[in-house]
Amino acid sequence: MDPASQDINLNSPNKGLGADHSDSLAEVPVEGAVGNSANPLPPGLTEEEAEELRTELIKVEEEINTLRQVLSAKERHAAELKRKLGLSPLNELRQNITKSWQDVQTSNAYLSASATLDDIAHSEAYKKTQETLSQAGQKTSAALTTVGTAITRRLGDMRNSATFKSFEDKMGNLKYKVVGTRGNGDAVSSPTDTTPTQENPPF
Repeated sequence: MDPASQDINLNSPNKGLGADHSDSLAEVPVEGAVGNSANPLPPGLTEEEAEELRTELIKVEEEINTLRQVLSAKERHAAELKRKLGLSPLNELRQNITKSWQDVQTSNAYLSASATLDDIAHSEAYKKTQETLSQAGQKTSAALTTVGTAITRRLGDMRNSATFKSFEDKMGNLKYKVVGTRGNGDAVSSPTDTTPTQENPPF
């Protein structure tokens, strides 16, 4: 049996039958068929007309099946061509997104919204708001600079205070007691010591 002449539509009443068996189609019981004894013919439809409609339905279903097979073959062929060209689904998606974005940018709605934003940016209210925010930023910056200067001055005053000097001396003594002298007999210098420990500096 030739596969091209075989009807593989599962909903077809003659599935699996070749074209040479078309004479026996009228004898095959089909559920829901028009001529079935459970379903009487609609009014105004003769048995011959019903038979013609059944035959036409079978032909249409065969055409649909053929078109599905052709479409499937074309899709496989297109996929093979794309693979040979190095076009991946990701590349296609990227191209579609790019094209869509270009379509959006040239659309009337986008152009109208862009023009509206330009109008807002050049309006007096926008300029006044921008100036106000700029002045507020400058004042905030000046205030933070003043606070930073005050904190720096206060820390300097605190470091020069007698309490801090006493604390620093105690920490130096504690370090000397913990570390002690080095193995070669040199004492460990404190971080506030200004005398260089090397006779020849490395620079």
